[in-house]
Amino acid sequence: MTTSIRHIAKLAGTSVSSVSRVLNNSGYASPDLRERVEAAIRALNYTPSKGARMLRGAPSRMIGLMLPSIDVPFFGILAHAIEQELFRRGYQTLICSTAENMDHEARYISMLLSQRVDGVIVASAFGSTKHFEALRDAGIPIVAIDRELTGIADDAVMADHEEGGRLMARHLIGLGHRAIGIVGAPAHSQPVQLRLQGIAVEMAENGLAPAAVSMAGEHSFAAAYPLAKELVASRPEMTAIIGTTDISAIAAIHAVQDHGFAVPRDYSVIGFDDLPEAAYVFPRLTTVAQPIRSVGEQAARRLETLIEEQAEGQEPAEDAVIKVPVTLIVRDSTGPIRR
Repeated sequence: MTTSIRHIAKLAGTSVSSVSRVLNNSGYASPDLRERVEAAIRALNYTPSKGARMLRGAPSRMIGLMLPSIDVPFFGILAHAIEQELFRRGYQTLICSTAENMDHEARYISMLLSQRVDGVIVASAFGSTKHFEALRDAGIPIVAIDRELTGIADDAVMADHEEGGRLMARHLIGLGHRAIGIVGAPAHSQPVQLRLQGIAVEMAENGLAPAAVSMAGEHSFAAAYPLAKELVASRPEMTAIIGTTDISAIAAIHAVQDHGFAVPRDYSVIGFDDLPEAAYVFPRLTTVAQPIRSVGEQAARRLETLIEEQAEGQEPAEDAVIKVPVTLIVRDSTGPIRR
């Protein structure tokens, strides 16, 4: 049986007109009503058909942007770059910060459907993609960013995370380091896993393996610091630490110094991202720079292309997974092995 707005109205305990107001974002709907209607939509797995989308009239000129967090500096910079590029192209952006919570992602997807967005850019924090099927089945163009969204989005824009991992390991090995530890977060992140893969491959090619790998579930200084501190205390043979992000690397610098050691005299430390903080910490952080703003701008441009192709009835061009090159930035936190 095909789900209709009558079924939604019955389950939500409201009228068809009220459901229509929520779906079409037309007229006032109280927060309680909107929550009940959205809950019914999720329960019934309701999605508007492609035909309904074609009949809805003029494009909304609204784009959904789903990110795991905007409290993390990387995603804050990314969100700003995407929002500005879309604004320049005549779009408004609905920024959805999911707090790395799958239920939040599902609720935001319902909201984006009701807002009739023209497209979505998404960085999902999870491997599961089933809850994104509603967007795909509604015919909404989707571009994945910073990580692939297999089965949902054929297009993705991301930094070359694996090559970045290789660059970090290669730099330290070139300085003579052999006992290299890794600290980072979040462990479930696809980009972080790709960086770890690149590190492992580069070290293996030099007959090495990480001295220790310590990963947190949350991407924050507070989560990475105790792991780095334990790493320094328990692995005295280590001479270098790789942070899978700049935040993790900065936490490692603090941990080394709090143990009475110095960077880079006793431990070399390297990060990934090249956040503004990397140049302000003491000593200034050696890092692999990913062009965050360029990634965001390219994703916005790619999404606009998909929207235009759909409006003109064209078949999408060849699927594209764009890997943006990364660059090693050598500063003061790495140096030749001294012990």
